[in-house]
Amino acid sequence: MSGTSHSTRIGIDLGGTKIELRAYSGKDEYTQRVATPKGDYTGTIEAIRNLVETAHTHIGAAAQPVGIGIPGAVDRKTGTIKNANSTWLIDRHLMRDLETALKVPVRLANDANCFALSEAIDGAGAEGRTVFGVILGTGVGAGLVVDQTIIEGANRVAGEWGHIPLPPSVLAGSDPRPCYCGRENCVELFLSGPALVREYRASGGTADRVEAILAAAANGEQVATEILELFYERLAATLAVIVNIVDPDIFVFGGGLSNIERIPQEMSARVPRYVFAASQAARQDGIVTRFTRNHWGDSGGARGAAWLWGGS
Repeated sequence: MSGTSHSTRIGIDLGGTKIELRAYSGKDEYTQRVATPKGDYTGTIEAIRNLVETAHTHIGAAAQPVGIGIPGAVDRKTGTIKNANSTWLIDRHLMRDLETALKVPVRLANDANCFALSEAIDGAGAEGRTVFGVILGTGVGAGLVVDQTIIEGANRVAGEWGHIPLPPSVLAGSDPRPCYCGRENCVELFLSGPALVREYRASGGTADRVEAILAAAANGEQVATEILELFYERLAATLAVIVNIVDPDIFVFGGGLSNIERIPQEMSARVPRYVFAASQAARQDGIVTRFTRNHWGDSGGARGAAWLWGGS
């Protein structure tokens, strides 16, 4: 995040299915969403240009710098996009092309980083110095914010905990699962929404949506209850790895699975069992880390992107 101040801030969340713009000018807020032109790079640039021009007209402000959250990262060596699940962005000079189209300066950041920044500034993580914003959705990722500043890392992969191996203690005898990243047993293959549904159906369940699995568990169905138990335990063991390395003040949960209301309390109870402690007594004392649902919902990405240029 920059210390530069602008009276108007514009943020965009460039998602795989929708592009959301949020503009702030004093007390005035403007928002608009459009469908993402999947597979169409030129169409994506044009959609963003139209959104920004409409926003400038609506708020009556001169052209302002734009912050954009993207499902990937900018390669420090080439300036092109890498690690994007919106594959039509990969190897493209997205920032350069957007600045040409918009005729204003543009800053890009990973969408999970934007989510974490939004929550750290004035959301559920505002009371913490170090905030780890966890995304549990179609994919698994995270953003790391310290003192309201995004920590990207030397390779801009900080927070990509979805592609570390699931701890062996909670693999539960699973066969190796190949990941699109080229490795096996990545966290994303066990803790994403689609993974939870696959695990449930492989155990004999019939539901094909997370909401239905939660309803089945609430009604006492054994398969659903056991699958959720395994999900909580795997999530706790994996987040304990983050505690042992980063030791954040607050974990903030976002993404579709963050709607599972029990996640914060389950993590408060389970994570301490996996965190480093020199004695049994220390483990029983627990940890001071807080676990909480997000405050800003799915608008967090666009809000955080707007903060990439600072503002009042």
